[in-house]
Amino acid sequence: MEVEGKGGEAGTTTTATRRFALPVDAENKSTTFRLFSVAKPHMRAFHLSWFQFFCCFVSTFAAPPLLPIIRENLNLTATDIGNAGIASVSGSVFARIVMGTACDLFGPRLASAALTLSTAPAVYFTAGIKSPIGFIMVRFFAGFSLATFVSTQFWMSSMFSGPVVGSANGIAAGWGNLGGGATQLIMPIVFSLIRRMGATKFTAWRIAFFIPGLFQTLSAFAVLLFGQDLPDGDYWAMHKSGEKEKDDVGKVISNGISNYRGWITALAYGYCFGVELTIDNIIAEYFFDRFHLNLQTAGIIAASFGLANFFARPGGGIFSDLMARRFGMRGRLWAWWIVQTLGGVLCAFLGQIHSLTWSIVVMLIFSVFVQAACGLTFGVVPFISRRSLGVISGMTGAGGNVGAVLTQLIFFKGSTYSRETGITLMGIMSIACSLPICFIYFPQWGGMFCGPSSKKVTEEDYYLAEWSAKEKAKNLHLASQKFAETSVSERGRASTHPQT
Repeated sequence: MEVEGKGGEAGTTTTATRRFALPVDAENKSTTFRLFSVAKPHMRAFHLSWFQFFCCFVSTFAAPPLLPIIRENLNLTATDIGNAGIASVSGSVFARIVMGTACDLFGPRLASAALTLSTAPAVYFTAGIKSPIGFIMVRFFAGFSLATFVSTQFWMSSMFSGPVVGSANGIAAGWGNLGGGATQLIMPIVFSLIRRMGATKFTAWRIAFFIPGLFQTLSAFAVLLFGQDLPDGDYWAMHKSGEKEKDDVGKVISNGISNYRGWITALAYGYCFGVELTIDNIIAEYFFDRFHLNLQTAGIIAASFGLANFFARPGGGIFSDLMARRFGMRGRLWAWWIVQTLGGVLCAFLGQIHSLTWSIVVMLIFSVFVQAACGLTFGVVPFISRRSLGVISGMTGAGGNVGAVLTQLIFFKGSTYSRETGITLMGIMSIACSLPICFIYFPQWGGMFCGPSSKKVTEEDYYLAEWSAKEKAKNLHLASQKFAETSVSERGRASTHPQT
């Protein structure tokens, strides 16, 4: 169902007809994605979410491009650097899980802005650290801000309809992740400018951290002032007016963690986004040490990996939507598995190359596949659960960080493995962890190797099963019912569905 520019909330206490700049479906989610629009609330939420996530990514990974200077100033050992890298991504494991639940209960606007503001001081405090322990601590607390990824994906899934949600999720996350590449360029440039103003190198790197901290703070205020949780308004206002009932937190969490599909997406995401986070932490130092490059050259090469997010992760989301239009959910799953597996192969190959030129070429191709796999992941996630979308998003996002932590602990902490051997083994892990995607099965749509259930399970059967009879009697299930109606598109044009 598509309504051109207007919509209403059936079954609520309001009868006012809402009008929107974009065509909407039964849930008032936009059925189109217009990249260069800032129309409220859909496209404004998109631009606010990706920019906030971008600023948090820049802050979290502001240290790696300056590591050759920082390690000299603080006398950091290889173990200290490895621990700091692990700390930067481990902190947000718990934060991402909590963020998912917070989005379900309080909305993505308040949840994300609160986290962004509370972690900004860690970025500012980096300027005053004097020991390896201090360096590890600030990276740990700054890394909590990466949980804004979950709010970004939740927000996009709340604003955009099924046929375009993969594109919206992919572009928002991709442009946010772009911060991991941009910071490889930004921080060396900021450092050089401060040096030219007369500061010593050990003072310049400290002052440089005020720039990402400032932008992170400003992005949070922008979300608070100009954002909106849902097409129909903010959570707090809708709770107050009775348009949206507060859900039971225990049931939201239990429903999410009991859905096995969420655990598979968490595992697979651990070795696409987890690989990306690991590369963000090690790649500048890898090229600096292995090929004896200067700081800025190594930073430019490292930046090219992250900057591929401008098109690679969005491309994954768009590819997921295109496959769904033709082959339904089964097309999304096949595309995800193939792309992630190829990314793992390229990662393993990268670690075996001894030529600078070919290392750069393979790294660039590898970056496209691993980042596209991230976009493809969140082409599937919004359909796993309507009631516990935030929990599933949080589990999957946290899986990315867990994968990064484990990979860095096993392969990149200390001197057990060389950097190149660690990269190869990380690629093999990525291939192995993509295999469980084959076991994701939706009874209403099927899986990679099986079609829909012969028991004629419908989209409504699947999504309304998350609600009890008492909850349905109170009409708490209406949003899930509307989502079920719009998710019929996941059958695809090429499928033979039992219900048709």
